Amino acid sequence: MWSILRGSRGITVMTDYLPKEVRDGLELARKAELYKNARLRVLVDDTLYPIRRMWEGGFSLDVEDVPHLRGLVDIYDGSRHMYQCLIVASSEDTGEMIFEFKRHTAVQDKVPLDFYRDENAPIALIGR
Repeated sequence: MWSILRGSRGITVMTDYLPKEVRDGLELARKAELYKNARLRVLVDDTLYPIRRMWEGGFSLDVEDVPHLRGLVDIYDGSRHMYQCLIVASSEDTGEMIFEFKRHTAVQDKVPLDFYRDENAPIALIGR
């Protein structure tokens, strides 16, 4: 991390030193901003964990907040149930735990049909 210092004679010096308290404060602010903007959550055993990043093959959570998860989980966007997933923890990288999908199924809001329904088929029959 670089900081700019201005000397008394107008000389600009760049240094990569910041006090530990400042670095810790910046890291806390970055995490707070991630959590504030994160709508995606993972539900495991009645506990919600905020998702840091999500991609086609998996997602990541903050390593400090999450236990070593494995198995069936549900992913929510706010209060909307989006996916039911089978996951496995694959690695830990720069403060985040990486999880990969073994199965990733979108949740449907209606029961799937086991037959073909014609678009022009009548909805109901009127008669005796």
